[in-house]
Parts: sequence; C-alpha cells; structure tokens
Amino acid sequence: MGTANVREIALDLIDTVEKSGSYSNLMLNNAIEKNDISGRDAALLTEITYGTIQRKLTLDFYLAPFLKKKPERWVHNLLRLSLYQMVYLDKVPERAIIHEAVNIAKKRGHKGIAGMVNGVLRSIQREGVPDTKSIHDEAERISVETSHPLWLVKRWISAYGAEKTEAMCRHNLTAPDQTVRVNKMKMTRDEAIEKLEEEGFYAIPSDVSPYAVRIARGNAAKSSLYKDGSISIQDESSMLVAPVLEASSGQRILDMCAAPGGKTAHIAELMNGEGRIDALDIHAHKLKLVTQNAERLSLSNILVQKQDARKAGELFESETFDAILVDAPCSGLGVIRRKPDLKYAKTEKDLDNLQAIQLNILEAAVPLLKENGVLVYSTCTVDKAENEGTAAAFLKAHPEFQPEPLEHISIQPQSTMIQVFPDDFGGDGFFISKFRKKAHS
Repeated sequence: MGTANVREIALDLIDTVEKSGSYSNLMLNNAIEKNDISGRDAALLTEITYGTIQRKLTLDFYLAPFLKKKPERWVHNLLRLSLYQMVYLDKVPERAIIHEAVNIAKKRGHKGIAGMVNGVLRSIQREGVPDTKSIHDEAERISVETSHPLWLVKRWISAYGAEKTEAMCRHNLTAPDQTVRVNKMKMTRDEAIEKLEEEGFYAIPSDVSPYAVRIARGNAAKSSLYKDGSISIQDESSMLVAPVLEASSGQRILDMCAAPGGKTAHIAELMNGEGRIDALDIHAHKLKLVTQNAERLSLSNILVQKQDARKAGELFESETFDAILVDAPCSGLGVIRRKPDLKYAKTEKDLDNLQAIQLNILEAAVPLLKENGVLVYSTCTVDKAENEGTAAAFLKAHPEFQPEPLEHISIQPQSTMIQVFPDDFGGDGFFISKFRKKAHS
C-alpha cells in the first residue's frame, strides 16, 4: 500500500472521529483489518491518526496565522494531518508530505482547494510555525502546548497545581506501554516472563503490581499465552483494584459495572475460580466481552446479567455479598493516552452530571453488602469531584461505613483512597477507595 493511501485512510478516520464522536482506537483497529494493512504502513497510519488527533489544538495554533478563514472540515483535517507530519515526523521529507496533500485535495475537492492547501503548507515550510512562548497566560500556554482544552487545564490546575497539570498533560501525549496480567491459576509471573521471552517478546516484571508484566517489544495479544488464557491485556493501574476487595475462594462477590471484564476476571482468578461473582452491566453488547474473557481464561464462577447497577436490588436479597466492586461510569480522563479524542468530547457539565450517577450506584450497593463486607469504589479518571468528592459524599450519607487503608497497594499503603496519575509510573490515571460496612451494634 502506498503512503498516499495510508494518508487518505488517516484523513477519513480523523474526519469521522470529529464528525460523529466515534472512538479513534476502535475505528483505527477496524480500518487496519478492513484494508489489510500491516507492518510499516500500520505503524504510520496509527502514528499520524493518533498524533493528529492528540495534538489538534497545537496544530490549530500553528495553522491560524496562515489561514484567512476557517476551511471546511475535511480540508482543515488534511492541513492538520500534513502539518503534524511536517512538525513531528523526521523520516518523511516535507516535499513528499506537501505533494500528497495537494493530490488528496485535488482528488476530493477542486483545483482551488488544492492551490490553497499547497499555499498554506509552503508558507509554513518557508516561515516556520509560531512560537508558543508568545502565550503569557500559564493555563493557556499549557492548553496550546499539550493540546488539552483550556477548561480542563484550569480545572486540573485548581485541583493539583500548574506543575502537576503540565506533567500530566505532557505525559498524555506519549504512547502507553502494553502490560499484561498473569493468571495465577495457570502459572507464576516468572514462568510467564520466561515463556513470553521464548516467543520473542521483551517482558519486564512490574514494580506496581505482583501480577503485572510490561511488554517492551511485541503485541502480547498475539502470544500463545494470551490464547490459552495464561495472561490478559490490562493496564497496571487497573490491576491494583481487584486485590483491594480481599476476595477469597468461597465468597460471593458483586461487580456492579463489569464490562469489559478485566477486573471481573482478575477477582475470579484471585478466588481460584471458586465461589461466585455476579457481573452486571447496562450494555448487553459489552457483557459479551465479559463472557468471552471468562471463557478464554477458563473461569466458570462468573455469572453475567444485564442490569442497570442502580437497580441491582431488583435481582438480589439484601446482605447477599461479601464484597462489592463499583468500578463506576466516569469521565475517563485517566485514559486520554489510549483515547485521545476523549479530551475534546467531554464538557465540564458532563463531569458534574456523573457524580449523581456514581452516588446512585453506591447507594444501590449499600443494602446488598453483608456486615463487615468490603465496598470498593474505583474510576479511571483524575477528576477530584468524581473521585474524592464522590467518596466523601458517600461516607457523609452513610455513617455505617468506614474508610479502610489500602494495604494491598504498595505505592501508598496507608491511604484509604489513592489517586494514580498517568505520569506516576506510566499507567492509566486511576482512583481507588475502600469502605467497610460496620457490624450492627
């Protein structure tokens, strides 16, 4: 496949993401399969699609002085895509980038558009892009340099300070490492590393979780260990959640928002495939992933049911469960590296609406938990209101619960809640808190 075709597919993807709000990671995988793209072409397609979306606000700042008026969407995206390659990719000659952009413009539009694209890109080639140092407001500079919406940067600065915000935003522009969880029912971590290395992967034990292995080279989803259920693809931060439940083999556990099932399966493995986990989710199509996951891992103790977690009480008697996990719907701002389009799709209002849903789900968990039972609340976001805010509001409404130290997490073992940032150790942004239901006095 020629690079021109790769760039046309990238333009289609970027345009569709912007138009319909589809997730770039899912669309990219589909495009690679559908067009049978492999090797170097797949790497280029991934790089320029993700990179252009990832740095959209920076690219717009660079383009602004060269545009007399805002072009139509596909033309704007073609300019962004071409400029991304000119600024961030060393190996592609600028003349080739401009030549292909002009050809795409001719093919999709007309001579006038092709002339405008040629003029803009040649002017930038000649004059260079504007300097972000001209931006004096700190929040605005961070927003433009790291391509995060200004409202979000301001919100994070007020929560965590400018230095932490900038570090997190810069880290969000980097590609995440692949990490896998070893299924301890099938093998030890050392055995898994040895087998992965025999298959040509470069595998390193994680300092963050005793179940985690970092894959520095290769895609572990293609390994025999993945196919036979000895490992699962899961982020290191996400692997910290299941052990906090203290689940043991004879217990009954409720996972209220289970899909796609990574944590559900981890809990089942920690229970040695015994006892029972009731896995709920509101989306039937996502529950299929939980079932497929359980089958691949040979876990027969997961019972999947489609149900809105807020109405879990319709399915179960009170005080049924030894432990409950609420891995709640959230803004997902901890996984921007994996879903770069997410940062543009969210609004401040979206975040404010989420806390009500999170508290309703926690509320539904209360009567279902046994005395002395453990309730774990987790999210994949770095938002203070959704995390500490929701946990504090829950504890205030429920004096029968007490916060418990997260002894199973080595990074902050004495805390009752922990906020992991993407730049802490390279995992996703994550929040975990633990409450215990007091015995009736």
